Amino acid sequence: MEEELEKINSGNLIEDARKIIETARANAVRSVDYCRVRMYWNLGRRIFEEEQHGKERADYGAYLVKTLAVNLEVEYGSGFGVRQLERARQFYRTYPIASTVRTQLNWSQYKLLKSMR
Repeated sequence: MEEELEKINSGNLIEDARKIIETARANAVRSVDYCRVRMYWNLGRRIFEEEQHGKERADYGAYLVKTLAVNLEVEYGSGFGVRQLERARQFYRTYPIASTVRTQLNWSQYKLLKSMR
């Protein structure tokens, strides 16, 4: 971000101010998107570890995701329902190495990629 701001021409204050604001906003959105992706990746990892204990499938009758969703939805809203938590677990299973999760993609793009598999 610093480099982008340094490139701005100081000839027109209003235009420069607009560019500074737009650059900062764009960087903020990218940062939030990446944090959201990492949040879902970490939730998926934690769910996988707890429910499946490293096995390919969870034991029959394991309702951890449903129980977790009930608790999280009350506090954080519909973005943490069963379907979203299942997607988070699948996301982790698809990208089990944290460094493969790229900053260029947001959560919606990862969901789209997952549906194409």
